[in-house]
Amino acid sequence: MEIRVITGSENELVQQLRLNNETTISFAAMHYRSGANVGALQSVLRSKTSAVHMATSCRGVMSNTGLSDVSAFLISDPDGDYGTACAAFSGDTYAAANLATQKAIENADRVGEAPDLIWVSVTPGNEEKAIQGIEAVVGNGVPIIGGSAADDDVAGNWEVGDASQRVQSGVTVSVLFCSTPISIAYQNGYEPTRHTGVVTKSQDRCLMEIDGEPAADVYARWTNNEIPRVETNDTANILAVATLWPLGRDIGQIENVDQYLLAHPCLSHPDGSIDMFAEIETGETLTQMTGSLDALADRAGTVARFAVKQANVQPDQIAGALMVYCGGCRLAVEQKIETVYSGVNAGLAGNPFMGVFTFGEQGRVYGAGNKHGNLMISCVTFMEG
Repeated sequence: MEIRVITGSENELVQQLRLNNETTISFAAMHYRSGANVGALQSVLRSKTSAVHMATSCRGVMSNTGLSDVSAFLISDPDGDYGTACAAFSGDTYAAANLATQKAIENADRVGEAPDLIWVSVTPGNEEKAIQGIEAVVGNGVPIIGGSAADDDVAGNWEVGDASQRVQSGVTVSVLFCSTPISIAYQNGYEPTRHTGVVTKSQDRCLMEIDGEPAADVYARWTNNEIPRVETNDTANILAVATLWPLGRDIGQIENVDQYLLAHPCLSHPDGSIDMFAEIETGETLTQMTGSLDALADRAGTVARFAVKQANVQPDQIAGALMVYCGGCRLAVEQKIETVYSGVNAGLAGNPFMGVFTFGEQGRVYGAGNKHGNLMISCVTFMEG
């Protein structure tokens, strides 16, 4: 397996691909800033491989060369098999994800087999049902890694696509049957506080009560009134200020350290309920988490190093890596973004990587399966071969 990451403007990437006809492309993941003109690049990639995965990323993409508006992660793996398919949503997220997964496996010519990895991009909303739709095809033993498509300012200007189409509401699924091993890390950069409580009322992504009290009252108390209760009849957008105050669900331990799957509060309502970017179930125990800008900027490098450690190889045996870094965290650490990608670069010993900034993160939790979370970071490393 060989991996290349190319970055720059669309014209620069098109020229690089047209000038380099020696290397075959087995799989291409192209991620780009919302509004970027990528039609010509999509066409060139389609001429080289049918497995083209596309999705927008918040304020561009990061790689071992820095930030860019457009980037393509290219795998050359003659002994592997790869397939990609995009399905538009028509009211049923589960069905669309199920269909895209079936088509992707058919495109890889591996019907009836489970891939080593699924790379997914889904437009925000109902990501949990997308995971269920994928798992209905491949089972729950295949790691699902990826993130929700994003734009620059949560205005809905996101899209996903494959070699032949791009849609503003849908899911793109890629199945990777790799000829060399992979390793995965899925973590966050926050610390738990002493505050915990049980969800006593919720519905889908609306958190209504914690320990029998209005959720917004409890949240205000837990955050020392950093996120105060709404005192008017208007709904308050708390997305930005809540970035450093997410709520966590305990998902086990790694090296004797408790791990949490995070949910990001986004809207606080006058009735005391809070809308989240992930589903919250009645009966779950929530822990108030807290973070700092320095910790969030440094964490991406830590996750990359952990993925290499999980692979049990030396960094120079890594062919490359795919990173997912929460778009909300990316917006919060704007002034420290160089620390983010330079930390990943150091963790991967300078090997090629591409990192996308997403509005929701899907990953494999050790002992708990595939989950959708917020404010998370993941890394997939691919071994040389």
